[in-house]
Amino acid sequence: MPEKVVLAYSGGLDTSIIIPWLRENYSYDVIAMVGDVGQGDDLDAVVNKAYATGASKVVVEDLRREFLTTYVFPALKAGAVYEHKYLLGTSLARPVIAMHQVEVAFREGATALAHGCTGKGNDQVRFELAYQALAPELRIIAPWREWNLKSREDCLDYAEQHAIPVEASRQKIHSRDRNLWHVSHEGGELEDAANTPFLSTWQITRSPQEAPDHEEHVEIGFDKGVPISVNGIRLDAVSLVELLNEIGGRNAIGRVDLVENRFVGIKSRGCYETPGGTLLLAAQRELEALCLDRDLMHFKQHIALKYAELVYFGLWFTPLREALDAFVENTQENVSGAVTLSLYKGNVSVVSRRSECSLYRTDLAAFTMGDNYNQKDAEGFIRILGLPSRSRAQSRMEVAK
Repeated sequence: MPEKVVLAYSGGLDTSIIIPWLRENYSYDVIAMVGDVGQGDDLDAVVNKAYATGASKVVVEDLRREFLTTYVFPALKAGAVYEHKYLLGTSLARPVIAMHQVEVAFREGATALAHGCTGKGNDQVRFELAYQALAPELRIIAPWREWNLKSREDCLDYAEQHAIPVEASRQKIHSRDRNLWHVSHEGGELEDAANTPFLSTWQITRSPQEAPDHEEHVEIGFDKGVPISVNGIRLDAVSLVELLNEIGGRNAIGRVDLVENRFVGIKSRGCYETPGGTLLLAAQRELEALCLDRDLMHFKQHIALKYAELVYFGLWFTPLREALDAFVENTQENVSGAVTLSLYKGNVSVVSRRSECSLYRTDLAAFTMGDNYNQKDAEGFIRILGLPSRSRAQSRMEVAK
């Protein structure tokens, strides 16, 4: 009886050729695990392709809701953005796929796990750190670190030699990852950081030139930091993100062209489309500005940077991430309300924000002087704050004499 390996399978170029490669080089029964995180593929076609290329079994897991509620929304509440721009779409999808891949391995009695990540990228780290945290006893096979294929052209040659149909071609050579949260693009013209992305590179967002010539308003409602409604209509997580992707995409929202620092030490260039996520992040930040105490809000900015780093580096299944989640969850207790955004040709601006938990007080913020704030108190406050500066200045004057 041959041993079994569970492959994280997408049906793309890499994983398509990995099934026959695993059979040829390891004599494994290959179980293809397809994690549906909203990539929009024809899953029946993906399943049929896996069987046609040698899989002994195909398991499809619908992970869309879990992906959003357990991974994406916690990162949204944390305000996690990597290197100012990247909303972590691929990074957040890897741990949920890896976790279910491990569960399939346990159910099927497999002894190994495999993935199609290259030896240069971040995803190999994300998958394998998850495997090690959840199932250290299972063997890990990373074909890109073993085989003699060096490029996507080599992979295409292998596919042709084994009569494996693939959508990638020598003219259409982008590497893309799509889920409910974003679409990423690498390769092709993007490998030269000086090149402008082709118009055809972008998939789900219009260009500003193609966007409507009028602004569109969208209201997003939150309950304890979790988005729950769009334009007053309560929606489940998947429907909400899909709707915001549509609204943001038609208004040219969410395009990012980024040179980033990979965890393995390489600078890489990628383009990302995160229309719905961009709207959610803008609205969530505005609601926090209304509802969070100053010191808490400022300290949370530090947490956001660390959280983004942990996610990007593949350290989801760690005590630190769990502890940060507990902190973030506490900060969101009063982050409830609604924010209305104006969208126009790639620009997002705030129209209004409101919350029953708002700390904003008109009687304090207005220029009209009321009884709740004694201006004379400011004099002593400023004198105390300025004491170190005055002392330093006096010392310098005495030394100068």
